[in-house]
Amino acid sequence: MSSPDAGRPSPASPAVADTSRRTAVLDAALPTFARFGYRKTSMEEVARAAQISRPGLYFLFSSKEELFRAAVIQLLERDLAAVEHVLADAARPLPERLAEAFDQWAGRYVGPAARDITEVIEANPGLLGETTETAPRRFEALVTDAVAVETGREKARAVARTLNSASIGLKHQARSREFFLERLRVAIGLLVG
Repeated sequence: MSSPDAGRPSPASPAVADTSRRTAVLDAALPTFARFGYRKTSMEEVARAAQISRPGLYFLFSSKEELFRAAVIQLLERDLAAVEHVLADAARPLPERLAEAFDQWAGRYVGPAARDITEVIEANPGLLGETTETAPRRFEALVTDAVAVETGREKARAVARTLNSASIGLKHQARSREFFLERLRVAIGLLVG
């Protein structure tokens, strides 16, 4: 008789270790790209930041472009998963969920240190392909769906687009994450309140 866990990788299995190592490398890569810029970042610098050998890094990623793309995609997927989780909590008031969703999507990238990550991503759209279009569309769809429950679909789309535009403008002018959230809550209150 086989165990219910038969066929699944054990926590110490190579597949789990490779996934964990890959995740750790991607977590180290984006701040390194943000620090030096895409063009000036070397695979050696990323390997050092990730505490992995350069050959080990090339084993996981065949090129700097592939590494950069994977790091950005991992970041966006995490952001979208967090947004989806926040917006799904129907027990909380919609304005509160929207503020937290926009904070997860954009607010956490406000401020000098975080802004560097946004800048390196925005400066290299050609390396990211359709990701630069699909991720924002997915975010807008999540916001639209959450708002639609209370306002109807047509108004929800307009509210989501307007809030998204407001958050983009605020992200670029905000001195701090707190300022971003304070102003965004005003916009949410005006449109959803």
